[in-house]
Amino acid sequence: MRLWPKSLAGRLAAFLVLTLVVAQVVTFVLFAGERVTTFRNAYRDDMVTRLVSLVRLLEETPPELHQRLIATASSALLHIDLAAEPILLSGEAAPPDLRDRLAVALHKSTDDVRLAVSLSGWRAQHRKMQRNRHRPGPWASVSVRLASGKWLNASADVPPVPRLGSVFLVSFLISALAVAAVGALGVKWASKPLNQLAGAAERLGRGERFDPLPETGPRETRQANVAFNQMRSRLERFIRDRTTMLAAVAHDLRTPITTLRLRAEFIDDKEAKSKILETLAEMQTMAEAVLAFARGDAENEPTRPVDLTALVESIVEDAAAKGKHVRFTESQKRTLSCRPFALRRALGNLIDNATFYGRNAEVTIETTANETRILIDDDGPGIPKEALEHVFDPFVRLEGSRSRDTGGAGLGLAIARSIARSHGGDVRLENRPQGGLRAIFALPNDVLGRVADQA
Repeated sequence: MRLWPKSLAGRLAAFLVLTLVVAQVVTFVLFAGERVTTFRNAYRDDMVTRLVSLVRLLEETPPELHQRLIATASSALLHIDLAAEPILLSGEAAPPDLRDRLAVALHKSTDDVRLAVSLSGWRAQHRKMQRNRHRPGPWASVSVRLASGKWLNASADVPPVPRLGSVFLVSFLISALAVAAVGALGVKWASKPLNQLAGAAERLGRGERFDPLPETGPRETRQANVAFNQMRSRLERFIRDRTTMLAAVAHDLRTPITTLRLRAEFIDDKEAKSKILETLAEMQTMAEAVLAFARGDAENEPTRPVDLTALVESIVEDAAAKGKHVRFTESQKRTLSCRPFALRRALGNLIDNATFYGRNAEVTIETTANETRILIDDDGPGIPKEALEHVFDPFVRLEGSRSRDTGGAGLGLAIARSIARSHGGDVRLENRPQGGLRAIFALPNDVLGRVADQA
C-alpha cells in the first residue's frame, strides 16, 4: 500500500494501467493460442504442398534423379526417403479428411496414401522439444505409393513457434503510458474544482475573505460549489447577526450603567456608595470589553503575507516601550498569511497577561514538524492543572493566582484563542517545570509554507 498513489489522479492512472495490463494478458493468452494453431495449420499445408510436388516430380523424372530430388526437398524438420515398404500400417489414417485431400491432389486412391498427424499432441510435442532440446518424435508421418511401386516415406518434426518480437512489448508500453498520461491529465482537470473547493473551505475556516466559488462546470461540481457558497453565506450572516446583537447589548448597557453611577453619587452611606461604584465600574469594564470584542470580531481585515518574526518583534518592542519587562529571542524569518492587526491583538493579550502576573516575560519562536509556535514564558505562580482549559472561557478569572483587581474582564485569553483558531492554529497553556506559565500560540506549518511559496 505504500506504493499506491495518494492523489486521485495517480490512483486513477494506476487503476487504468492495471486494467490495461489485465486486458493485455488476456489478449496475449488468446492471441498466443490462435497464433500456434494458425502456425500449425500453415506448416501442415506447406508440408502437404511440398510432398504433392515431390511425388509428381518423382513420377515424371528418371530414377537416377530421385535421390537428388529427395535431398533437395528434405530439411532439418522434414525427413524423406524411398523404401520398398511404407512406414505406416494400412490401418493408420488420421485425420481422414486430410488424407482424402492428399489423395485427390495426387490422383491416387486412398489405399495408396497413408497419413498420421498428431494434432492433439502438437503443444505437448512442442513443449517437450523446447524443454529437452532434442527431437521428441515425428509430429506427422506420410507414406505414398509411387507408380513404380516404391513408397515415399516422410516424417515431419514439430517446428519451433517463432517468439513474439519486441514490437508487442513496445506496443504495450506505449499503450500503458498513453492511458496513464491521459487518465492523469483527465483526473487532474476533473479534480481541479475539488482542489479549489478544499482551498476555499480552508480559507473560510481561517476567516479569510474571498470571492464566491464559480458555479460552473460539471453538474456535480456545480452543485458542490452552490452548496458551499450557500453555507458560507449563511455562516457569515449568522456570525454578523450574533456580533451585531452582542455589540448592541454591550453598547446599550452603558446608558443604564452611567445612570446608576450618577444616582449612586447621591447615596450618603460612603461604604455602600463605594461598593456600588466599584460594582458599576466592573460592569462598565465588562461592557467595554464585550463591545471591543464584538467590534474586533466584526472587522473585515484582509489577509496578507506578513513577516511573522518582524511582527512578533515589534509587538515585544511596543510592550517594552510601555515599561513592561519582556524580551524577544531572535529567530530566522518566517512568512505568514494572516490578519496582522488581529494577530497583534492576540499576542498583545498574551504578553500583557505574562508581564502582569509573572512580571518578567520572554518570547521565542520555534518550529516543529507540524507547526510553528510562538512561546510566551513568564516566572509567575502558574495556573492549577485542572484550570488550564477553563481560563479560556469568557469572563473567567481565577482567584488567588489570578487577581481580580486588574481591571480586566476575563476576555483576553478567549480573544487570543479565537484569533488563533481563525488562522487555523490554537492557543495552549502549560506550567513550566522550573516555575511560571508558558502560553503557546501555535500556527500550522502548511500555512507558512503555502504563503512562502506564493511569495
